[in-house]
Amino acid sequence: MKYDFTSIIDRHNKDSIAVDVIPFPDAPVKEGFDRIPMWVADMNFPTAPTIQQRIIERTQHPMFGYFDPTEEYFNSIIRWQEKRNGVTGLTKEAIGYENGVLGCLCSAIQAFTAPGEPIFFHSPTYIGFSFAVKENGRTLATSALKKDEQGVWRMDYEDMDRVIRENHIHFAVFCSPHNPCGRVWEREEIEKAMEVFRKNACTVFSDEIWSDLILEGNRHIPTQSVSEDARNRVIAAYAPSKTFNLAGLVGSYHIIYSQYLRDRVVKQSKLSHYNEMNVLSMHALIGAYEPEGEEWLEELREVLSGNAKWAVGFIRDHFEGVTVARPQGTYMLYLDCHEWLQRNGKTIADLVRAGIYVGVIWQDGSPFGQPDTIRMNLALPKARMEEAFHRLEKYVFCGEQ
Repeated sequence: MKYDFTSIIDRHNKDSIAVDVIPFPDAPVKEGFDRIPMWVADMNFPTAPTIQQRIIERTQHPMFGYFDPTEEYFNSIIRWQEKRNGVTGLTKEAIGYENGVLGCLCSAIQAFTAPGEPIFFHSPTYIGFSFAVKENGRTLATSALKKDEQGVWRMDYEDMDRVIRENHIHFAVFCSPHNPCGRVWEREEIEKAMEVFRKNACTVFSDEIWSDLILEGNRHIPTQSVSEDARNRVIAAYAPSKTFNLAGLVGSYHIIYSQYLRDRVVKQSKLSHYNEMNVLSMHALIGAYEPEGEEWLEELREVLSGNAKWAVGFIRDHFEGVTVARPQGTYMLYLDCHEWLQRNGKTIADLVRAGIYVGVIWQDGSPFGQPDTIRMNLALPKARMEEAFHRLEKYVFCGEQ
């Protein structure tokens, strides 16, 4: 490969919660084990070289005053969306800067719902969504995703309609690809979901931050592309941050075709005067969306597809009582540990703690809405991932703790 996805880079004391924070109380790593970060959605790979090149080039100019986003910034997004997602007719006017996808969601919530109002989600639900909704004084109403006979997560359209009608919901959040399940929705599935939302007059917020990280054999379909109604009903949020590991630089963007939706979201986001772009964030996006950034991404997708295939196979062969659906997108796994816990008389807290004791820093998945689950990050060099799973086999799932 042209780019480096194998080097083990020391990130301690380099502003990284992924390696410096353990997301579980009372679970120290035992002596003799180093930390393998597999929890927060943060990649342990060097980013695309063009991003650093763009940032370094800009910092060589000694002034960092007020600025407006450049035409190059907007054109980079337009080209990227056309090349990656087949989007045509996208204009500068439909694109708006956001400090983050969650920030955009909060603006949309404030613009289109009232305090105490329920908002529709699928369950499991990304924990950031849950916090954002509750902290804005709204409530969650969920329809559970269910696994079919092949273990593929599916939407239940009748249940979606029931939940929305019974709770008088008019604002829905759609996650595509889905986090934490890793489903990449097919066009027909999105069309059916959007028909449920249309019938119930729901404004839809579509989180598509993972849309570049589609694994082998799958393809992202933008929610806005499935119909003219969806184009004008959906507030879509994107970012280079997940794709290129740029969360620390801050920077996302929305695509909103409807002027009515766009005016209300933009007005709400401007009220605090905090939703402003950082000049280095702008140049990072431009660098990411260059042709070399796309070349880097294609190699990354190959690495992530290989990691997911290996990890799912290892779990099925060695962790009896643990089930997992092979993700079609993202770099996260969502492990169902219910059978193993019952068989061994353990709680999910016991299991999470046991992994952390041996340096596997993974995450309790229960706050995402499914009990007895664990969320794992596979975006790290394969040697480190394999070491983590071998530790789990030797010390955790074989009872030696």
